[in-house]
Amino acid sequence: MCYSARIQADYRKFVRTFGALMDIHEFTRLFFERAEGVSKARIPKAMENAFGEPQTVAEGEIKALIDRFNADQATRLEQDLFKQRKRLADAERSLQAKVTKAATESQRIATDKIAWTLGKLEDLQRTDLTAQDSRIFVGHYAPVMVMEDGQRVIKPMRYQCRIAGKPAAYDEKYPGTYIARRDNLEGFWKSLFGYSHGILVVSAFYENVRRARMEGHELAEGKKDENVILEFRPDPAHDMLVACLWSRWSAPGESDLLSFAAITDEPPPEVAATGHNRCIIPIKPENVDAWLTPDSSNLATSYAILDDRDRPYYEHRLAA
Repeated sequence: MCYSARIQADYRKFVRTFGALMDIHEFTRLFFERAEGVSKARIPKAMENAFGEPQTVAEGEIKALIDRFNADQATRLEQDLFKQRKRLADAERSLQAKVTKAATESQRIATDKIAWTLGKLEDLQRTDLTAQDSRIFVGHYAPVMVMEDGQRVIKPMRYQCRIAGKPAAYDEKYPGTYIARRDNLEGFWKSLFGYSHGILVVSAFYENVRRARMEGHELAEGKKDENVILEFRPDPAHDMLVACLWSRWSAPGESDLLSFAAITDEPPPEVAATGHNRCIIPIKPENVDAWLTPDSSNLATSYAILDDRDRPYYEHRLAA
């Protein structure tokens, strides 16, 4: 169901490749609300890094918001590190006097939390990007391309769609709304299909599968199956233009939420063979504008674009 994907996070590449404009207002709002604590937006490091060398005053303001947020995060992590080091020292003193279950457990928890916190601090301060920095999960933000007044525009959106007019509780009531099944586009998604189309640029996607199904064997009686995560990449390697639906959600007293869902369909044979039953739909480059300017009175055209999809062979491997 594409619970995770490796995305194109640098908006400048959108500009160069697609001639798109960046919605600077929405990017600024996203980073401002996070810095102010208004939102808990989860933003991939690669998306932040795109503003590392600002070219305009507005980009400089965004970088300042990112730096402020990261500084606040570092302070919180350092405070937590101090607490856990004190907890560890207290536990070790207790263990020297007498070995108890409580002190042993406290020592273990503090040791684990210290290692986790040091890793987070190191990650926060790291400047070199890794492949993981461009990976999004459900609830993370990503740049999505839409069409406004005949112009391709890049907006930051959350990967889990909350349809306009629906209550915020839908996020928990319908946690699977990060995907829009092709066979339900005129059902649950009818207010967006034919109206609000977008494109997410993806170089790889990840799926949960059962090991027994992936390996093509039956489980022995009494044995439990194991979940594994597979990474799928197109062969030949290229960025895929994934068809999405998106929405702007508004409510009194609440900040607007831009969010999206990736459209999925039945999987090609090589994906199905791994035991997974859904697959994203990458559209062809020549269909980008037609997809982004749908006609709600002619849904057949949108369906035809989904059918006339980019069809690479998907190689897979166990995700690191």
